[in-house]
Parts: sequence; structure tokens; C-alpha cells
Amino acid sequence: MVAVKHVVLDVLKPHQPNALDFSRAIARAGPDYHVFLTVIEMDENTETVRLEVRGDSIDFEQLQAAIAGMSGSLHSIDEVEVRHEVDAGSP
Repeated sequence: MVAVKHVVLDVLKPHQPNALDFSRAIARAGPDYHVFLTVIEMDENTETVRLEVRGDSIDFEQLQAAIAGMSGSLHSIDEVEVRHEVDAGSP
């Protein structure tokens, strides 16, 4: 199995929810997600943020849905770490 362990995303989001509430909602998208959010730029209506998520097996589609559910927009995937994990019963 190939598991996504770490992603860094460039996200455009409205001012609300604020960075803390946005991060909490992203963390709730997975059972063990660690979320780091940095505001890069602000304008009158939006914020550009660097969103870093770490976990044992990140469900990227669920992560995208959580971002979209808060009216955010994924601009780019800037960094990714994946790991191939061999099951104990596999050769």
C-alpha cells in the first residue's frame, strides 16, 4: 500500500472561518492529522495560506472536500511525502 504521509498545499480561503477554525476542521478530516497553517498573504476578502498536513495515511480527496466545504480553493500541491508500506502477509 502506498500511503500519503505529508502534503504542503497552497490554498486560497475567505477570511472566515479564521485560521484556527480552518485548521481545526482540516484536522477533523482524518483520525490523526497534524495541521500547520501559515498565512502568506491577505487581501480585502481572502487569505492565501500554506497548509501542511501530516498523518499516517492522508485521504487526499477527503482533505480536498474539507477545504472546499469551507469555501477554500486548492491552488497547488507544493510538497508531498508518500511511503510504500508492505503488508506483513505480502511477499
